[in-house]
This record gives sequence, structure tokens and C-alpha cells, in this order.
Amino acid sequence: MSLPSPYRSLPLERRTALVEHDLRNSRDSRDAYIMRLVSKGGGFRPETVRKWKVEQLAAEVVRRRLETLQDEVGMLQTLYVELEPGLQQEFLTATGVDHKNGQIPEDLAVPFAEQPAVVAAASKLRDAHGDDGVRYLRTIALYNGEAWPGLTDWLIENSGDVRST
Repeated sequence: MSLPSPYRSLPLERRTALVEHDLRNSRDSRDAYIMRLVSKGGGFRPETVRKWKVEQLAAEVVRRRLETLQDEVGMLQTLYVELEPGLQQEFLTATGVDHKNGQIPEDLAVPFAEQPAVVAAASKLRDAHGDDGVRYLRTIALYNGEAWPGLTDWLIENSGDVRST
């Protein structure tokens, strides 16, 4: 049995807040979500849905699971780099990776750190932050695993799985 994606494992309220943030900050996202909602049927008309408040649209998007994998990746990046960078900052510091407020230099070569540092930092993050720390680790292993040697194996040994559905 595989685990839900890191995004889908977030509490409902947090996913809704991330979709609200996306809707407030991207006109393209709003249009895309409206089209997905309308295409699912249920009698929704685009001109009606465009009048909805952000909170109402976000709640419906999450309820109907209209987020794509690309949306999920973008929202997780927003969560861990922009809105709540603490976990990323802590992990990068523990691995010895150069960063500025949790942002890694664009030209940094992969892998970002050596396996012993990655494994030690993963254990430290899990011990300090529990499920939230493991969710962050699953996110970076799933979407950028080659940058973090040993992390996927550590996750399998320590949380059962790293795959998404």
C-alpha cells in the first residue's frame, strides 16, 4: 500500500489555505480551477463560478480534488519555501547546504549534500517535527530525490514508504 502524496496528506484546512493562496496570487490558476470545476459537471456555469469568493472556490476545488500533480508540486514549494520555510531552513542547515532563507542557489550542483549528512538531518527533522518533518522529507525525496542521497532509503526504513498514489 502506498501513501498519499505529500500534498494529499496535509490536513484539509491546510490544503484549502494553499489553494486560496494560489487563487489570490495567480489569475491563471483561478481560470484553470474554474474550467476543471465546470468540466466535471454538476450544473456549474463559468460565469457563476467566477463570481464566487476565493474561499468558496478553494473549498470546492479541494472537496472535488481538482488539483493536478503540477498544482500540488507548486503549492508544496510555496508552503516550504515561501509561507513556512522553517523546515526547509532547518534541514538545509543541518545538511550543510548553503541557502538564503531556505532558498538554494540555482547553480548548486546535485547532489546537494553527502548521504551521511542527509540521513542525520532527516532523523533530526523527524525527531523535532514528527509527521510534519516526515511530510517535508517525503516531498523533497519524491520531487527531487537525486539531490538527497540516502533520503529515499531512510524514509522507507523509518516511515514505511516514500511513493505517492
